[in-house]
Amino acid sequence: MSAPTSPADLYRHSLRLLLDKDVAAWTDLWADDGVMEFPFAPEGWPGRLEGKEAIGAYMRGYPDHIDLRDFPELRVHRTVEPETLVVEMRGVGRLVRTGEPFDMTYIAVVTVEGGRFTSYRDYWNPLAVLEPGADFRSGR
Repeated sequence: MSAPTSPADLYRHSLRLLLDKDVAAWTDLWADDGVMEFPFAPEGWPGRLEGKEAIGAYMRGYPDHIDLRDFPELRVHRTVEPETLVVEMRGVGRLVRTGEPFDMTYIAVVTVEGGRFTSYRDYWNPLAVLEPGADFRSGR
């Protein structure tokens, strides 16, 4: 597939890669110095990841914990800054460890420069997927 040509197309492509559980290809959509932030990160979780390598390491185990199956609701809002999007979406699937349903709404503020993600502020609630003894970040 050729590289997406707009920030909205890149974002939609990134969601397809997450559904395909292709975290390596998803990570390749990032600029080397990209920053991912989690404003609602609970204590002990990272609030900020700096660089493509750190973002990829954080996301690597994601499919082992959350089996995303669809994004049935997706609204991509363009802003007055053409490289920045505000995204509202809902992700559904299941928690791998327990088989319990996963149903999460997200709001993200995403900036794309040169066809790569440079900034991603992810406003999701990680407390909704925390299980006693589970650590999404380390594969436990």
